[in-house]
Amino acid sequence: MRVLITGGGGFIGSWIARAMLAAGHDVRIFDLHDERRMMGMIVGEATASAMDWRTGNIADTGTVELAAKDCDAIVHLAGLLTPACRADPLNGVSVNLVGTLNVFLVARKFGIARVLYMSSAGVFGADASGEPRPVTHYGAFKLACENSAAAFWEDDRIASIGFRPFVVYGPGREGGLSAGPSLACEAAARGQDYTIPFTGRFDIIHVEDVASAFVQALALPPEGARVFNLSGGMASAQDVVAAISACAPDVRIDATGNPMPITCPEPDGLIQVALPKWHARDLATGIADTISYHQARAGQTGAAG
Repeated sequence: MRVLITGGGGFIGSWIARAMLAAGHDVRIFDLHDERRMMGMIVGEATASAMDWRTGNIADTGTVELAAKDCDAIVHLAGLLTPACRADPLNGVSVNLVGTLNVFLVARKFGIARVLYMSSAGVFGADASGEPRPVTHYGAFKLACENSAAAFWEDDRIASIGFRPFVVYGPGREGGLSAGPSLACEAAARGQDYTIPFTGRFDIIHVEDVASAFVQALALPPEGARVFNLSGGMASAQDVVAAISACAPDVRIDATGNPMPITCPEPDGLIQVALPKWHARDLATGIADTISYHQARAGQTGAAG
């Protein structure tokens, strides 16, 4: 299957590309720039250099059409994160909502039967009700994308699955409101102190488990417009600090600041029903995997130098 990954040059996109290639799919990347640094880090320089890569603005329908031609499925990740949507809501709606509409319009034009897309736990607010009540522009745009996906199923029978992770961590995470745990792991691997800039409890999931969910969802029959909370497990900032400190006891890792402005609902088990082979690793394993990745990469870079 040829899979177009929009926003594929970033952190999550590179890990999904790696998982898709490992599953035997052809991958085409669509991103704003032909910038393969992250992809090279995750899939290897040679593989990244040889990839089918298209560039353009996700908000431009014609450009998205050119990228999607001859593809069998679309994984839609292109978007701006919370800080960028807060700073420029008009650009945020153009990229996050209009870009998503473009993906579905292109799927309709070419008869692409399925779209997998990244939503977010940002659709929830701080009231712990479990009902989508976003308190950020980013969350509002993501909820609008979910509702539009439902409309495309009703009107055009374009099947879709959206995933709502909260804190996604792992090698390569560099930006966004919740990047602190990933940056702390990288700092610890280098022997450097780091302060995670938020506290409280949150759901946290390793990026490889996110990628695995997308690969497994691609194999499902194209039916309906479904959205799943992609839960890795609840943890506190202090739990993250403790897990990192257990792997790197000689550095100082701590956390300070306000809690995240979102309270995730309790896991509902629906994703396990839809994807019975999918599971998320526990926090201690994921943190150890992340630190080990950075340590190995630092060793390779040092040897190469």
